[in-house]
Amino acid sequence: MLADLLLVVHFCIAGFITAGFLLIPLGAAAGWRWVRRRRLRLAHAGAIVFVALESLAGIACPLTVWEAMLRGDTVGETGFVGRLLYWDFPAEVFTVLYVVLALLAIVFWRLIPPQAR
Repeated sequence: MLADLLLVVHFCIAGFITAGFLLIPLGAAAGWRWVRRRRLRLAHAGAIVFVALESLAGIACPLTVWEAMLRGDTVGETGFVGRLLYWDFPAEVFTVLYVVLALLAIVFWRLIPPQAR
């Protein structure tokens, strides 16, 4: 049960990151002020940069490690992406994707700057 709860938390974090890539440019175009909130933008950019850096370092996500431990699995045989999405791509594909998305978050920061304090 705790492993399932961790999976839900992990899914919510991934959803937050994904939604940010859709809602930030859409919201900027629509004039939504909340997409320029500094804390929101820091959380979004920080989350995807963290994911990209851990992937570049070859480190498994701590949430994935904890979930695997709770299930009695090894990290390689299960994980967030495998459990929810069933994508069977090499790890390098995800590393490139995460780095591109981190760069996109930085581009969004420049093109759609957050509000000054």
